[in-house]
Amino acid sequence: MKYFQGFVIPVQTGNKQAFLDMANKMAPIFAEYGALRTVECWGDDVMDGKVTDLKRAVQAKGDETVVFSWVWWPDKATCDTASGKMMADERMRPDGAMPFDGQRLIFAGFEAFFDTGEAGKFAYVDAVVASVPNGKRQDIIGHVTKIAGLFRDHGALRVVDGWGVDVPAGKVTDFQRAVQAKPGETVIFGWIEWPDKPTRDAGRNAMMHDPRMREIQPPYNGPLAIFGGFTPIIDTSNV
Repeated sequence: MKYFQGFVIPVQTGNKQAFLDMANKMAPIFAEYGALRTVECWGDDVMDGKVTDLKRAVQAKGDETVVFSWVWWPDKATCDTASGKMMADERMRPDGAMPFDGQRLIFAGFEAFFDTGEAGKFAYVDAVVASVPNGKRQDIIGHVTKIAGLFRDHGALRVVDGWGVDVPAGKVTDFQRAVQAKPGETVIFGWIEWPDKPTRDAGRNAMMHDPRMREIQPPYNGPLAIFGGFTPIIDTSNV
């Protein structure tokens, strides 16, 4: 099954170039160990939530920007093997001070349970993180299948969603705390790829007025799902 790692990172806004330099250094090393594609996206329209949101997920401060990113792997076994080797690779050590607080970075591994599959270029991303009761995996697949069709109708290029299979607990925060997941729930991480922000904005507006939306009820706790709009700043794809 397709597998990816997902990350949410609080980066000092003034350290954007330092983050880019670090990410550009790391991406070829990921590829050397088997990664298929690395994507880093800079926060652009990261909404405030009533209960939680992507900023609170990583305890982002006023001078920090949320980064949403993922790394595709052929499978979980390749990712696990690579992770062990990269921890011992001297090249993975930062050249200087980290441009973000590593203790507040959150990451996890996900099985891609839904992917419309068009791995082309894109210029804007809508991100989502939520939690789903373990017994409702088929329900969320059915939900995403329906909603992805609507997004595609309104201009989206690709929809991807992953089921958390390696979601570590963090000392300060983590994905479970990000969406207040309860025992017996699994974190999901996904995104929607758009050709550009104007298409995304128009598509989201059209979705709000699409009568088919009223027929779709998500099998997760909506107030605890977190969302945001992001601009890709690194994409190693050759497509």
